[in-house]
Amino acid sequence: MSTSARLRDRRVNLERRATTSKAVRTSLVSLAGLIGAPATNQSGDEVGRVVDVVARLYGTDSYPPVTGLILRIGRRHTFLPADALGKVHAGHVRLRTARVDLRDFVRRPGEALLAKDVLDHQLVDVDGVQVTRAADLYLAPLVDQVVLVGVDVSLPTLLRRLGPRRWQARPTPERVLDWQAIAPFAEQATEGPPEVRLRASRAALHRLRPADLADILEDLGRAERQQLLDWLEPEQAADALEEMEPAELQNLLREAQPEHAARLVDEMEPDEATDALRDLTREEREALLTRMPKDEAAELRRLLAHREGTAGGAMTTLLITARPDETVAEVRGRLAEQHEHRTEIDAVAVVDGTDRLLCDIPLFDVAVAEDTTPISDLVTWLAQFGPPDTVRADTSLAEAADQLVAARASSLLVVDDSGRPLGRILADDLLDAMLPERGRLHFRRFLQ
Repeated sequence: MSTSARLRDRRVNLERRATTSKAVRTSLVSLAGLIGAPATNQSGDEVGRVVDVVARLYGTDSYPPVTGLILRIGRRHTFLPADALGKVHAGHVRLRTARVDLRDFVRRPGEALLAKDVLDHQLVDVDGVQVTRAADLYLAPLVDQVVLVGVDVSLPTLLRRLGPRRWQARPTPERVLDWQAIAPFAEQATEGPPEVRLRASRAALHRLRPADLADILEDLGRAERQQLLDWLEPEQAADALEEMEPAELQNLLREAQPEHAARLVDEMEPDEATDALRDLTREEREALLTRMPKDEAAELRRLLAHREGTAGGAMTTLLITARPDETVAEVRGRLAEQHEHRTEIDAVAVVDGTDRLLCDIPLFDVAVAEDTTPISDLVTWLAQFGPPDTVRADTSLAEAADQLVAARASSLLVVDDSGRPLGRILADDLLDAMLPERGRLHFRRFLQ
């Protein structure tokens, strides 16, 4: 999606949000103010005190509907279903009828206790791309039901909750995040297998850049970031892991279940996966490798055999190769099959019948050539500029960097003693390996 399209989609979504409505904002009810508030019948007699609010947090609704209240009646906690609610005021709940059917509360899949599971817990602000905590939650009547519409994350709200009871029921909507911009982490609190999938707000996480997701993963607690990884597609999760700080990635892999960690490493690019495995102990590394498919594990073992700080230790084994008798159209077809690895491929290595390197054709030359052009023609044309620039697996990274700069290239092929390609070392791999102390620049955090 283009930048303009993303901005247009974002503007439309913002305009559709409930908290942009003046009527909704003036009818906000503070969850913090409801906890401990009286619930009265039609006659004004107190039935009990509000202990918590139950909402269907993980469903298809844009705004989670309140499905009931937990009331304390004497020493007993009972469930009051939503259809018995008459009016929910600031600091007061009025019931619809004088007689109510009070039931024992049994949490259903998708439901959450807003005070217990969400208030003061970590949330992801998808719009602001940051991890925050809910200082208060706001309810409002919407389409004949009470729904959760927003989250307050401001410090003054925390102070309000510490003040007198009369202050706690007063919403302070100056910094309200619309619920559609929030991804909560309370699904582990539901009983039984989850029967619902991602809401629109959590689906928005799939539109974030890998670097943004990496920032979020680094800020989340252990349970929350493991849950976030479960929400993401394996390829997207792997892209985010590749952007994480080494120490944070090391902790994440250690705290994950070995089977899950092995799947994540398997989805990473070979060079990035090798770097991640190097940071683990030998026992931890073997625990992951033994849980990977044999071919992928063998490939990573070969990379790990190269010394750190050498071209072989930083290269990727993802190569697109071609034969001189193939056509450009055939090679393009093979490139199209590797579209998910487009950031790792910038050239096509042409090899002879014994797999020795003949030429390294930049993707630009493949792109502008006619479909019917034989690869041998491109090899002949590029031969006038000299042999392809290559390095050996034991070449130091400093030497490889000098050669890359001299060649004015974006990558170098790594070859064995017989001239057979082993892998490719990219310019960004050299930067990552030679400047490990630089870290990633968190401009977003700094500006906030």
